[in-house]
Amino acid sequence: MTTLDKHEASVDEEAPGQPISVPDNGDHGESGKLKMIVQLVKKCLGVKDIAAMRLSLPASLLEPIPNLEYWQYLDRPDLFAAINDSDDPFERMLAVLRFTFSKDLKFIRGKVCKPYNSVLGEHFRSHWDVIPVSYPSDPNEPPIHHLYVSPPTAEVASASWFGTPAMHSMPDVAHPSLSENASVKSGKSNKSTFSGFSFMSRPATTKSTPATSPELIETNLEAGMSSLSLANDRASGAADLLETDENAADKPRVRIAFLTEQVSHHPPVSAFHAACPSRHLELAGVDQISAKVSGTTLRVMPGSFNKGLFVRITGPPGEGETYHITHPVASVNGLLRGSFYVTVGETTIITCSGGADGQKLRAIIEYKEESWLGRAQFALEGVIHTYDPKENVHEEWTRVKHVPRERILAVFDGSWRQRIRWKRVDAQDTEYATLLDLSTLHVVPKIVRPLEKQLPTESRKLWESVTTKLLAKEYSEATKHKLVIEQKQRDDTAERKRKGLQFVPRYFNPDISSGLPMLTEEGHNAIEEELKEPAEYTLEDASAPKPVESSKA
Repeated sequence: MTTLDKHEASVDEEAPGQPISVPDNGDHGESGKLKMIVQLVKKCLGVKDIAAMRLSLPASLLEPIPNLEYWQYLDRPDLFAAINDSDDPFERMLAVLRFTFSKDLKFIRGKVCKPYNSVLGEHFRSHWDVIPVSYPSDPNEPPIHHLYVSPPTAEVASASWFGTPAMHSMPDVAHPSLSENASVKSGKSNKSTFSGFSFMSRPATTKSTPATSPELIETNLEAGMSSLSLANDRASGAADLLETDENAADKPRVRIAFLTEQVSHHPPVSAFHAACPSRHLELAGVDQISAKVSGTTLRVMPGSFNKGLFVRITGPPGEGETYHITHPVASVNGLLRGSFYVTVGETTIITCSGGADGQKLRAIIEYKEESWLGRAQFALEGVIHTYDPKENVHEEWTRVKHVPRERILAVFDGSWRQRIRWKRVDAQDTEYATLLDLSTLHVVPKIVRPLEKQLPTESRKLWESVTTKLLAKEYSEATKHKLVIEQKQRDDTAERKRKGLQFVPRYFNPDISSGLPMLTEEGHNAIEEELKEPAEYTLEDASAPKPVESSKA
């Protein structure tokens, strides 16, 4: 096949728009990759939506991780599990804010990268067993984390919208990390040693997991990940991460199970569901992005099916509440320099509905526009306010300045890469308290079943041959294996078309128009199986009552 021989990007004839191909120039060093990226950027100028165009990149520009595994929102599952800990609705909103700020920690601690494109019907599942957060005696202090934390980094002061100094850092995003290949060790033992930044995964069993899976896929040192596009995180690579401590080591762990499936290929859409039964929590949503190159920036927005994240509380104390979390707009900067970093703009809105009758809470996170001059500030400001669910006037409040002052309960500001602080507006004499310090947090690795237990359509099993070749830096062979997978998808599509059949997702109902996907019977079974996977630690009993934090704030 000509395409295989030339190792060019494959073109999907089913996709809309004109095909765009980027040939592999054979130079797989950093300069060669940068040249291919520049060539791709030039060809993408003027394209309305890159996510929908007919393109598949050479394997040499990909990182050895499946897309479905990479795109998940549980980088800090301990903060997700803490959402329903308090009997106070205000404190539950604070907990949802902490989860929201931590859900994309990978973009702070890790790197901007291009995973494999998902194929139709591909799915991924995993789980986390985390030590629950605990709460300090000072009610204004944030929860105490017991795993994957490090000392806070330095901060600098800047002006705040609320007229007082805000604290946030100004990381040097112009240079790759100085500690990319540093070893990061567990504070508990040498069982959980990871290298580099991407502490996203660990094997379910250490004896039977092949070298192409779990930890090697996600460690920069072992996988030989490109140093192009590393966001700067000078401290993270050299820090000793605390996996547990003496006081928390004997606590039962909380398990969170995760399942996602590619439900559409054009446009590329996936559905996901996470469950934490012992804390009465569920997380669901639809992932789809729209992307466009503007100058030297890639602007990424939610696609039409992507309505955001939905956190549902299924048991006391917040039983019946649903938190709808919208996505902001992100930009990948520095495309022509090969030193990529992410900035965030516009707003995220969190709306609580359901639960007890009466007024509800809503939060607006406003990401401040970056200046064209100087370093990126990564600044944000926001409010928590009340609204009447019987009215809809609050839907017009899309910025902090839109909210009537009498509706505001609390304000917060800071940096989405560092420290965020908050304060009640009815407590003028009190100091700002820390809501969350992201500089101390690292991505908690997921636990994935070994390859021999996975189905052929599970992400790691499906892409095993490509991953093996990428890890060995055999890029031409990786491209060949990648094209075989993509060609099979096209053949399957043609066969369904010939027979007059429509693709039906296995784990999610086909109707995803609401943005809140529903599990099929097989989907429920897959979640239950993941929840029953063997555990290294004692797990919380989902049927036992949990201690509830009484109101403190």
